[in-house]
Amino acid sequence: MSTPTLDPAVRALLDARNFATVTTLNPDGGPQSSVMWLKRQGDTVLLSTTAGRQKARNLARDPRISVSVYDLANPYSSVELRGTAELLPDPDRQLPYELSHRYLGTDPPLAEPDEERLIIRVTPARVLRFAV
Repeated sequence: MSTPTLDPAVRALLDARNFATVTTLNPDGGPQSSVMWLKRQGDTVLLSTTAGRQKARNLARDPRISVSVYDLANPYSSVELRGTAELLPDPDRQLPYELSHRYLGTDPPLAEPDEERLIIRVTPARVLRFAV
């Protein structure tokens, strides 16, 4: 299956400082949702988490993921990306640094030395856009 190309309106929504609601599947099949910062990279989305978080454990077991983003300036404009996630190491903790500067304009809080950061790379299989 090929990755859908994100159209310019979806790219603009993902490139703005909007928040993502990320949903993964718990072992019992129930949803687990988190509000997160995001970064678009081409036609994929990058998220940052730590190895011990429930979403990381869920994705290691089942890579299915949904990422919903709505426009803070117009909540009736939104996109849902349904696809699969890949967990990648982020040993230099570069992504949380970039995201913190994008969303807050400052460095992130100091991490614990043994904290294992992960990048969640979301490859959409389906893109659902809503606009009023």
